[in-house]
Amino acid sequence: GIKFVLDFFLGIVITGGGSGAEGPVHIFGLFHSLIVLTCTCSSLTELEVSDTVVDVACGNGRLLHMLTEKNSFYGYGVDISDKMIEQAKKLNPTMNFYVAGCEKLPFENGEIDVMTVCAAFHHFPNIQKFAEESERVLKKDGVLYIAEVYLPTILRVICNPFVKFSKAGDVKFYSPNEIVSLFENNGFVKIDIEINGKVQIIKLKRK
Repeated sequence: GIKFVLDFFLGIVITGGGSGAEGPVHIFGLFHSLIVLTCTCSSLTELEVSDTVVDVACGNGRLLHMLTEKNSFYGYGVDISDKMIEQAKKLNPTMNFYVAGCEKLPFENGEIDVMTVCAAFHHFPNIQKFAEESERVLKKDGVLYIAEVYLPTILRVICNPFVKFSKAGDVKFYSPNEIVSLFENNGFVKIDIEINGKVQIIKLKRK
């Protein structure tokens, strides 16, 4: 039906190939790997020993694990899936993980130095609430990294009206300017926008 067609189409758009029969789990699994590698090679590799780092929608904790290869920091992860959290705990036994959504993060005001969101922002049902929560839990001058699929305008226009029918739980694909505008209206300033092929990384700082 329409879900199969949409999954197949998104597979071609995002990965340049792939099989609709394998669906979005396969598509975004490959995409997430690319995101993780890109983020790891960015300025995220320059974390301070005392930094508190939280990965929102952390999945199995792979990004946090890769960051520990070159950094020492206090790591936290949040995900709505208890199964993913269990995997993340096994991969990162010294870190703290919580089953929670993006709209109510389990942290105190101004507790976090660095926040990451990798290949998940397009799943968030209420990005305004997430922006407000990010502003709340990040310290002054704390940094937020959002790594997302990048689609040119014409492809976003084509995909977004139908993306809600995807069984992957997608909500909307955003442009860099849409993401920046949202957070600038919620206490952040833009530091950088990096577009690398089908990946965009937005770096923002809390005022």
